[in-house]
Amino acid sequence: MRYLIAMACAVVVAALATIFVSPRLASMMVDQFTFNSPDEVGNLEDGVFMAANFMALLIGWWLGWMIGGRLVKPAETPS
Repeated sequence: MRYLIAMACAVVVAALATIFVSPRLASMMVDQFTFNSPDEVGNLEDGVFMAANFMALLIGWWLGWMIGGRLVKPAETPS
């Protein structure tokens, strides 16, 4: 059950980051540099976008893992 909660949280956080965070972060990073080619702009923007989404996925997984750990009952050891 803990894995299911972690996966669900990871998907939700990654989706929210894809919609709200990653495009703005990628644009801010591209605005800080000057480029010789439009391809360089696209490469940096794509890289930042993917890195931000991957980090959001990891953060969502960790968050779900912590929530799932609180909900799971500890295993009973036979005495």
